[in-house]
Amino acid sequence: MGKKQSKPEATSEYGDPCQFDPNFKGPLQKRSCTDIICCVLFVLVILGYLAVGILAWLYGDPRHVLYPRNSTGWFCGSGPNQGLPNLFYFDMIKCATSVNIMATALKGFQCPTTQASVCQRLSTKFWGVGITDLMKKPSDVFDQKYCVPSLDLKTTKLSVTEITNRELCPFFHTPLISVLGRCLPDVSALDKIPDSFAQIPGLPSSINDTLDLLKNGTADVVKGFNLKDVGVRIFEDFASAWPWILLGLLIAMVVSLLFLLLLRFTAPVMVWVLIFGVLGAGAYGIYHCYWEYDNYKKQSASITDVGFTTNFNVYLQVQETWLAFLIIIAIVEAILLLTLIFLRKRILIAIALIQESSKAVGHMMSALVYPLVTFVMLLICVAYWGATALYLATSGAPIYKVVALNVTMDDCKTINGSDTCDPQKFNATDYPQCPSASCIFIKYNDEGLFQKNMFNLQIYNVVAFLWCVNFVIALGQCTLAGAFASYYWAFTKPADIPMFPLTASFLRALRYHVGSLAFGALILTLVQIARMILEYIDHKTRSAQNACARFVLCCLKCCLWCLEKFIKFLNRNAYIMIAIYGKNFCVSAKNAFMLLMRNVVRVVVLDKVTDLLLFFGKLLVVGGVGVLSFFFFSGRILLPGSTFRSETLNYYWMPIITVVFGSYLIAHGFFSVYNMGVDTLFLCFLEDLERNDGSPSKPYFMSKNLMKILNKKNK
Repeated sequence: MGKKQSKPEATSEYGDPCQFDPNFKGPLQKRSCTDIICCVLFVLVILGYLAVGILAWLYGDPRHVLYPRNSTGWFCGSGPNQGLPNLFYFDMIKCATSVNIMATALKGFQCPTTQASVCQRLSTKFWGVGITDLMKKPSDVFDQKYCVPSLDLKTTKLSVTEITNRELCPFFHTPLISVLGRCLPDVSALDKIPDSFAQIPGLPSSINDTLDLLKNGTADVVKGFNLKDVGVRIFEDFASAWPWILLGLLIAMVVSLLFLLLLRFTAPVMVWVLIFGVLGAGAYGIYHCYWEYDNYKKQSASITDVGFTTNFNVYLQVQETWLAFLIIIAIVEAILLLTLIFLRKRILIAIALIQESSKAVGHMMSALVYPLVTFVMLLICVAYWGATALYLATSGAPIYKVVALNVTMDDCKTINGSDTCDPQKFNATDYPQCPSASCIFIKYNDEGLFQKNMFNLQIYNVVAFLWCVNFVIALGQCTLAGAFASYYWAFTKPADIPMFPLTASFLRALRYHVGSLAFGALILTLVQIARMILEYIDHKTRSAQNACARFVLCCLKCCLWCLEKFIKFLNRNAYIMIAIYGKNFCVSAKNAFMLLMRNVVRVVVLDKVTDLLLFFGKLLVVGGVGVLSFFFFSGRILLPGSTFRSETLNYYWMPIITVVFGSYLIAHGFFSVYNMGVDTLFLCFLEDLERNDGSPSKPYFMSKNLMKILNKKNK
């Protein structure tokens, strides 16, 4: 009889195992462009995004938001008002009552009074035009810097009464403060308002009424001043502590790098310490619950005596509660022990892959620099989105209309805010019947084709921004995957590792796979947009929701969150397969998913062990650097020869928060490279097991440590 033929390997419900290919030596060099349709669509969206940015730049003017305008239409602090950064309202009383005066003509916080640009130094005293001042010369009564620029107090022939009626100069002012470039009454000084203000023509006869109007007109805005004051102090702290903040971030970078490199030697110890630490905590929990149960067992009280109560401390004083805790913790501990016993080999595989990733990082140190490239590209995306949104919001030309500042006069009732005007050419003498006529900003023009589609353009701005951000992240993952795959499939390491693997992988991704990366990024973007829409609906309908509606929305948000996490997991592994084999997104995602499902237990173990280690690493880096920065910035640590003193800081916690947050971003950037390396090497390891058998014609590419764990070797 002839030799019995071996049966072919059974086909799994998750597809056939990978077959041996004698020509496969790592990421394929000969490949073609994938997902061309999506590539063309992505390029068209980018070109459209650039066109929207150009149009926004041509039509928009962010100075409308950043700088206030005076009554002449000029921006304070620029042009003819250079050196005059603050906007001064002549009659703050009208600002407090503007809603009632011109509710149909004015939109938002528009004050129907003359507004002039003034210098940085503001008045710190109370002043007003009294009855005795009406007969004096204007130059003896008014301060030129608070009057309109067209009025010269020394040469004018107008009387004090005419000047105040036409609002060419203010007839009173209080101590002032600057709030976002606008001069507002200092609320803290209003309680010292003098009794003489009751004698000023134009003000209420009651000091209390005047005080209430001024406070009501400025209270909400003064809150903004407090925020600005805090912002200025924080800026001062950054200005004095920035070298030490950079030093803290540098320490975080060094610690992150050392942690990743030391994992090569300490990963087994750290993993087993963490595992036995969890088991030890469970064992102590069992002991403590039994001790409590034994103590309360001697008492006569039981759960039936307590009944139902909202005071949960009562339940902790009966034996049945601790018996339940004891049983639950014991079951969990038993499950963990059985899992550890049966999955010990897979845990060893996970540890070996983590060590192998650390070796790969050691041979390709340039991979640790790549997160900076991703960060710069993301920063460009965010900056472009913010600038485009700002320019789009200010793309309409400002519309000014003639408004009567004193509607109590019969002759001014004919002015209803329907006549447009140019504030730079407006002259109150054109309305002799109404001396208080003024040219006031109403809104931005929304009549043009570009302005009518403003909302749609802002939506386009958000969608294109999300797509670009997800594409940049996808490009980084595919680039790193190609580099780590080149490391794994090098039979003799490091001699067979290609030269500049990271650069070669980056160029391959850009040349061949822009469409596939854009496809995966588009799927993730659509899910994120759906989540944003759902959050918007929830925010707008929250007041009208009942319990059932809140439950449904909560379930929908939870489902979309899970879907987004799954899409990210699927995309990540699809990009690894794209980097290795160069196939399109759908085929790569399918192959990666099938490969992982054929080894689902190994996937779960590796994922959890890696997450545990990286979480511990981030905690170590962020916690260590955070504690060090706390002791330094709070003055508990003094460096010899240092000129820095904690007493110079207004808020010493602000540099600490900055260092902690920056340390987290740095650690996350380094560990994301490491995590991508683990995932890539894991997929390569699974394919290595399916492709090869250790024979001379099919040798394993895995490390000797992995072969030892699996009881395999190359013959």
